Amino acid sequence: MNKQHYSYLLMLNLGMLFVSTSGALGRYIALPPPLVIWCRALIAFVVLGIYCYWKKEQFLNAFNKNRTTIFLSGSLLTFHWVTYFFALQWSNVAIGMLSMFTYPVMTVFLEPLFFKSKLEPIHLLLGLLILLGVFFLVPNFNFNSNTTQGMLIGLVSALTYALRNIILKKRMVNTNGSLMMWFQMGMTIVLLSPVMLLYSFETVPQQLPYIFILGVVTTALGHTLFLNSFKHFTIGTASIISSIQPIFGILIAMVFLGEIPHYKSLIGGSIILLTVIIESLRSKNR
Repeated sequence: MNKQHYSYLLMLNLGMLFVSTSGALGRYIALPPPLVIWCRALIAFVVLGIYCYWKKEQFLNAFNKNRTTIFLSGSLLTFHWVTYFFALQWSNVAIGMLSMFTYPVMTVFLEPLFFKSKLEPIHLLLGLLILLGVFFLVPNFNFNSNTTQGMLIGLVSALTYALRNIILKKRMVNTNGSLMMWFQMGMTIVLLSPVMLLYSFETVPQQLPYIFILGVVTTALGHTLFLNSFKHFTIGTASIISSIQPIFGILIAMVFLGEIPHYKSLIGGSIILLTVIIESLRSKNR
């Protein structure tokens, strides 16, 4: 049982490493966020579609069982991605990622409203620790600055992400994570289809290698692993463990973008990492 638990934990953290590449990529790709997300979704849609066809997934049957879930979760995921990329472009990788990573706190408060579960006191403590970590990671709360505006839209992104995860946990009926992501990518493509009229695609080929990484590694692999973790962990546990993403994201930004975090960021990152370790040990004991 312990080996199986560690296997699930390893896969979840590997998924978080893949997803955390979104910070540096979202900051680096020089395209409007809606256009980036549309291209990202299109690439992921093709890759996941080929994989699901190879696995002989029952597309029509899964769609009929999850139509409402697909519409709700796909819409929330689209809004989450667009607002998240605006947060990254308006501020930086550290602030953009960490403002969005208040979503575990939102999740543990929202989860009892959707499931027959009580709010655990330990989750309140862990949520407060994450907020404390975010406080240290954002050195200057000036509401007139682009940095703070990026943080605020990051909080909106966090709320939509928390709601999307809860809806998937509650309503997803015997559907593989890859297939559910494929449906959500289809929703994103449809919802953001106006980008074909609003934006120029002239510079897209120059950014295509990075968009491809975003579509395959970050989205197809990372988000699928995260969705599959819902079968083995509660939403609160998976969300809190996933708070290691900003640590990965900041390290990637340091290496590839040269964004060196403030010393307070190191303090905040350490606090967030502590919550990940605590919740990982708690989930093992359960």
